[in-house]
Amino acid sequence: MSSRLASISRRALSRRIPLGARSVQVAADSTKLSSEPGEPSQPFTVTLDNNTFKGYRTEAPGLEVSVTKENLMEWYKQMTLMRKMEQAAGAMYQAKLIRGFCHLAVGQEAISVGFHSAMAKDDKLITSYRCHPFAVLRGGTITGVLAELLGRQAGMSNGKGGSMHIFTPTFFGGNGIVGAQVPLGAGIAFADKYMNKETATFALYGDGAANQGQVFEAFNMAKLWNLPCVFVCENNKYGMGTSAERSSSNTEYYTRGDLIPGIQANGMDVIAVHQAVKYARDWTLSGNGPLLLEFVTYRYGGHSMSDPGTTYRTREEVQRMRSTQDPIKGLQKYIEDWGLATEETLKEIDKESKAEVDAA
Repeated sequence: MSSRLASISRRALSRRIPLGARSVQVAADSTKLSSEPGEPSQPFTVTLDNNTFKGYRTEAPGLEVSVTKENLMEWYKQMTLMRKMEQAAGAMYQAKLIRGFCHLAVGQEAISVGFHSAMAKDDKLITSYRCHPFAVLRGGTITGVLAELLGRQAGMSNGKGGSMHIFTPTFFGGNGIVGAQVPLGAGIAFADKYMNKETATFALYGDGAANQGQVFEAFNMAKLWNLPCVFVCENNKYGMGTSAERSSSNTEYYTRGDLIPGIQANGMDVIAVHQAVKYARDWTLSGNGPLLLEFVTYRYGGHSMSDPGTTYRTREEVQRMRSTQDPIKGLQKYIEDWGLATEETLKEIDKESKAEVDAA
């Protein structure tokens, strides 16, 4: 009986995504140079892979993106800083200096950095518990995050919030209840619209939270009231220890907003993330109401520090992602191939990032 049920389950899973359906590109280095770079602040054009985006009830963002050397070098610095910070947090947790919950975002740096690059200063963002990079980029500090994890008064919540409850004036956490931040994000967007503010709100959640009833309730209210809210699913393929295919009958999360249009995007290329967020922000501030945005990404570690991350996926899968689709290595390749900086310059940035985290 058990083998028969397993066979039925496998057949059901295989039918969830039609054969031949096009998936978004998740390579970190598939963007091509279209015009020659000039001075550090001078824009030049790059072209994203044809499969970078998919659209639902709307056109996908354009594939040509204007960037500068200053942009790419700053993003590289920020991404290396975020990874070094998370690795330091992991080491302190293993040394039992950090207690309680600790969810790291190693492997997902392109999302936090790409997000911040396309947001305005007063835009709002709220997310779940994998929040440390967002807390730093949206007005916090590395010292403030690490001190908070250690329970010290110098922490961003005076040591009383811990890993999942860190805030700034434009960053509303860090929330520990699965999916609960999504209706809160809709409420933030409602408040800003009520006060006639020209700001966008981004409410982030994971694929593991995508089936929560309150998420769909928030979608409905946001569409009814035409709120300037972008609902963002960070699909890293696993909700805790359960693959998306085992938990969701429809794994194309960007299509699950009913009448709300959606975009699916490559979450491993920081340039693609920047373009997607820029498009989403322009969309919702043009009076079009809410939008769903799904980033296909990957976390290298377990769900939290208490999860080894290898009981529900193979070590080979994780290593393959690290070696072929790493977002920092992808940006490094762009910078070197496009003649923006040498390998030695980037290694120096890596050393500076490590020193900055060590000093914190």
